[in-house]
Amino acid sequence: MTTVSAAPRQRAVWALPAAWLLLAVVAVVSLGMGSVSISPGHILSMVGSSADDPLATIVWDVRLPRVALAIVVGACTAVSGALLQTVMGNPLADPGLTGVTSGAASLVLVILLAAPSYHSMIPIAAFGGGTIAAVLVYSLAWRRDGIKPVNIILAGVAVNALAGAFIAFLSLRYSDRLPAAISWMNGSLAAKGMDAVWMMLPYAIVGLFAAMLCIRSANVMRLGDDVARNLGEGVNRTRIVLSVVAVFLAAIAVSAVGVIGFVGLVVPHIARMIVGSNHAVLIPMSTAMGALLILISDTVGRTAFAPVEIPAGIIMAAIGAPYFLFLMRRQAAL
Repeated sequence: MTTVSAAPRQRAVWALPAAWLLLAVVAVVSLGMGSVSISPGHILSMVGSSADDPLATIVWDVRLPRVALAIVVGACTAVSGALLQTVMGNPLADPGLTGVTSGAASLVLVILLAAPSYHSMIPIAAFGGGTIAAVLVYSLAWRRDGIKPVNIILAGVAVNALAGAFIAFLSLRYSDRLPAAISWMNGSLAAKGMDAVWMMLPYAIVGLFAAMLCIRSANVMRLGDDVARNLGEGVNRTRIVLSVVAVFLAAIAVSAVGVIGFVGLVVPHIARMIVGSNHAVLIPMSTAMGALLILISDTVGRTAFAPVEIPAGIIMAAIGAPYFLFLMRRQAAL
């Protein structure tokens, strides 16, 4: 039976509702930001109103799909990172750093560039590519004495390099079709409609629900393999199940908007500092904070440098890379 200290438990009582409330506030503010500014009060007055408001088209048809997509992508990526860090026993694990997202992106690009008529198969292709990458990472990092954190990072570098080479080959082979995929490759949420939201939403619900079902197993796994075995947990089976759920969530995000790195690294760390390591609160907190981080990144990218738009993936790289170096330095000092 797992326990959490009193301080994180007490913080979770107010921090978790506060994170979700902040997400709702930022979502409303984001709907009003852009070339045409709309006040939050005006946006709220549109809800349930049948009045013919010319601004309603901007809010519901242009900005709402983007806000909704940012929330779903952020939530899936952050929870994926939280599960990967637990199952790999590595605080530096992340869908991007471990090669999962680049593996998913490789097969998605096969469809986007080589077989665009199979567009509806993108989520399945992303999951397949992410799974292949995860299996390669496990195979390369595994030693007789288990999986060490540094081995996962090194294996992730190798898988990322392999996937990067394949993506470069596809880019050269189908250079005439590449412009259509450039925005997706940079992790952009631009020009996304509700069809993109509806395509990924069922997968996201299934993935997040599966993550919630894994709370007990994740809590046991974070105690270490030996303790988990003593508590009757099937370590290898549990590691596979948690990995599948994590890869599935990461693949969903990649299939929708491309590669947005560091969310799965940054968010779980911050969430743990606030609410502790109990996955019963860590997963909901990571869900809210991941959604919030991507939403803020996308809003800043499309408004701060207008009329030029910076993809959310680039904004996140600027935030996440320094944080990753900070974590690496801290781990080396331990």
